[in-house]
Amino acid sequence: MSAPAPPPPAVPSPAVPSPAVHAARVLLQALAGLGLRDVVLAPGSRSAPLAYAVAEAAADDRVRDPHAPALRLHVRVDERAAAFLALGLAAAARAEGSSRPVAVVTTSGTAVANLLPATLEARHAGLPLLLLTADRPHELRGTGANQTTDQVGLLPPALRTLDVPAPTGRPGEDRDIRHVGVRAVATALGLRTARPGPVHLNLAFREPLVPDGAPWPARAREGVPVVEPRVPAPPSDPGWSPAPRTLVVAGDGAGPVAREVAEANGWPLVAEPSSGAAGGPRLVRAYRHVLTSPLADAVERVLVLGRPTLDRAVQRLLAREDVETVVVGGPDPEWTDAPRAADRVLAGVPDELRAGLPGTGPEGWAEAWAQAGALASDAVAHVLATTDRLTGPVVARTVARACGRDDVLVVGSSNPVRDLALVAAWDEPPLVHANRGLAGIDGVVSTAVGVGLGLGRPVRALVGDLTFLHDVGGLLVGPLEQRPDLTLVVANDDGGSIFATLEHGQEGGEGVFERVFGTPHGADLAALCAGYGVPHVRVHDEVALEGALRAQVRGVRVVEAVVDRVGRRALDRAVARAVAERLADDSTLRGA
Repeated sequence: MSAPAPPPPAVPSPAVPSPAVHAARVLLQALAGLGLRDVVLAPGSRSAPLAYAVAEAAADDRVRDPHAPALRLHVRVDERAAAFLALGLAAAARAEGSSRPVAVVTTSGTAVANLLPATLEARHAGLPLLLLTADRPHELRGTGANQTTDQVGLLPPALRTLDVPAPTGRPGEDRDIRHVGVRAVATALGLRTARPGPVHLNLAFREPLVPDGAPWPARAREGVPVVEPRVPAPPSDPGWSPAPRTLVVAGDGAGPVAREVAEANGWPLVAEPSSGAAGGPRLVRAYRHVLTSPLADAVERVLVLGRPTLDRAVQRLLAREDVETVVVGGPDPEWTDAPRAADRVLAGVPDELRAGLPGTGPEGWAEAWAQAGALASDAVAHVLATTDRLTGPVVARTVARACGRDDVLVVGSSNPVRDLALVAAWDEPPLVHANRGLAGIDGVVSTAVGVGLGLGRPVRALVGDLTFLHDVGGLLVGPLEQRPDLTLVVANDDGGSIFATLEHGQEGGEGVFERVFGTPHGADLAALCAGYGVPHVRVHDEVALEGALRAQVRGVRVVEAVVDRVGRRALDRAVARAVAERLADDSTLRGA
């Protein structure tokens, strides 16, 4: 008998990816085609399809699948830090004039809840985040399955959430996934609402969650409509007159147009550090104290751009019944009017204000404010020179002086941003970012890292010690991750000195104040930095701080400036008294 013929060689069947992996790839293709460039990933198992897809898209051009988009990947182990890093990347894109979303990828459960702080900040700051959260499939929800909760209602109710069912590989599913991506990006960019912000894509996945060798699908346009942005109506002519004594108030995010209007019309300019307008000949320095002087009583009209949040004196001015308040609200359906006293709300800056109205208003009006700002600034400097100890305003002034027009500065909430507003004297300001959407102290370290990575430029950040400790995990950048060139200046007064400047710091309640408001912590910042492998230097005087800021920076480092908290309330009172006396002694201001 002859031997049986050998069986024919097996013909390998083409690999078919799991529906979860395939859907993750299709979604990333769609998002990248709509402008996504950066993805921040926190590790997890249920989110594995997205993790694999992003890692493959971030691979070197020589090995990346030809159908995979080119993305930048940033990995963080803390979801809260990851979300604020994404927020910083989005802020950097906006600063460069680019409107593109930034994505955050997390697994299910409490990982999603950690996105809440950055989500709230992004919503109020109008920054386009895509929150890609993995979830259990619908059949496992409500069954007690591990790491399963109601993720659809976990983030703010006002947030647009798209709950995407687990893919099955059915016909037409790729089209539907692309359509979801289009809706998410259009909403995040505010194309139809003129209100950008975060969007939540809750993505259910079933096992298998890992790739099995199949290539990426070919890119396609099916399910990707072209979404035309809604064009807001042009602002109507409000019948402007140059005659009223007008003051321009530029809050956070006002942009350079606030400065342009002030200079074109000869109006004084009050500008917060993160307004993008805090420079030029019309800028009123140390404006917080000038607004409490008799000069402010003569204001007849205020033009508000951006979102002023720093000073009570500004809000008192806007609430006055004898002041006409005009708010430039832009196309956003909401507008800034905390005192609820606005007389007019404009959709944009009228062309006639950009060009300059005929005439410049009352003679000497803008000059009086410039003079008052200069006198106030001199008075502040005189008071700060009376002590050899570092104080918050001196730290802010030193950092401000180290920042030129081409520099980038991230500033934390609480006293640092207010101190900066008091002492900064820029002719041409640097790019300043502050998380003023909700003005929280959380996530600022991670935000600064994101700004540095997004801009690709050296960044300085000025934060308080509580702000630093609240996000000290933001220092954790793994050895495989890109590091920005970032100098973090921490004004360490061992607690919350801002409360000493408010009504809580009044004499007589020192015992209660110290525990529940002052909150001393006694943390060793040098030891914390050493644990994270971050260089640290501690300074006790202005000269040492100046030297530390001149040093070349590679990677992340911390400069700890030890400042006095006990005398903070007395210092603020001395500054206010000195400014008031200096302004009262000037005869030209009395006649303004």
